Amino acid sequence: MQRREFKPRTDLAVEARQMFIEQNPDKKHELDGIIINEYEEEEFKLTRVVIDEQGAERVGKKAGNYITVESQQLRRLEKDFGRKSATILAQEIKRLIEKHKIPMDAKCLIVGLGNGYVTPDALGPNTVNKLYVTTHLFNLHPEMVGEGDRSVSAFTPGVMGLTGMETSDIIFGVVNKTNPDFMIVVDALAARSIDRVNTTLQLSDTGINPGSGVGNDRKEVSKETLNIPVFSIGIPTVVDAVTITNDTIDYILKHFGREMEEGDQPGKALTPAGMDFGERRTYTDEDLPDEEARQTYLGIVGALKEDEKRQLIREVLRPTGHNLIVTPKEVDEVINYMSEVVASAINQALHESINAENAKHFIN
Repeated sequence: MQRREFKPRTDLAVEARQMFIEQNPDKKHELDGIIINEYEEEEFKLTRVVIDEQGAERVGKKAGNYITVESQQLRRLEKDFGRKSATILAQEIKRLIEKHKIPMDAKCLIVGLGNGYVTPDALGPNTVNKLYVTTHLFNLHPEMVGEGDRSVSAFTPGVMGLTGMETSDIIFGVVNKTNPDFMIVVDALAARSIDRVNTTLQLSDTGINPGSGVGNDRKEVSKETLNIPVFSIGIPTVVDAVTITNDTIDYILKHFGREMEEGDQPGKALTPAGMDFGERRTYTDEDLPDEEARQTYLGIVGALKEDEKRQLIREVLRPTGHNLIVTPKEVDEVINYMSEVVASAINQALHESINAENAKHFIN
């Protein structure tokens, strides 16, 4: 039986680039169309990716700017850290708005994509519910508009399964009627790594394809289709079972590799006695043992390359119907927390009257 090429689901540009390298180790030079700058800012890792037309063809992402803000600490759902995250994301949104030369008096439409009745997909609707919207004040009560406020409107189009209409068609209709100068779309994403779920925020100026995270692409919402700049903000909230299984195998190998480095007998420390289950352990690529050791521990599976391993897992899970889309059990708290982070960041970025100190007062 002929194998079909398997491409793990991901909406993140940084992961798409890594996938290309893994699947084409001899073609790293062909990534000349991608520029990456990485920064460390307190507890955050900030990555700015610029993809041109040449790079877009190779990694399967549209040409444009992609910014990711990452921190494992986001999973702790701490209020103070959430405010820090919002401020950093707000700075990046402002930078992208300035890059596109959008003036302060430009009108913004914010769209919350997703299904509000399905928690992992409710990031967009929940964010819209927390935004500071002002267009009605500009139109009906201009005396109530403060200095530094921007005209902002927002809505949630729902999903085709609930409305019977293409999400993009609804958005096009609202844009044609309200004539915004630019748009921000918020949506839940999919990742190909467990470590990125609920820890990574991605901002881009390339628009979005509703439903792409779960392999259900709809019509594109972008500058090319709407004739206005379209920025997207997303957070990975789900992974598929192939990713979870693959990452678990890697964690086992890295666990053994770390034990070897520390002089322990691999596997000896797997007994529950004396283990602190509340302690979070972080593994890195440096913990991964060499190919001979990997094969010793896990046989043929341990010696497989990354793309071969994912392909094998998919071939095992797909016929049984077990390649599920999975989200963490605390997803309710996560969506509430993350939507507040994103809403606060958008508020700060769009309204000069809102800053890190007073942002919490503008969250609905």
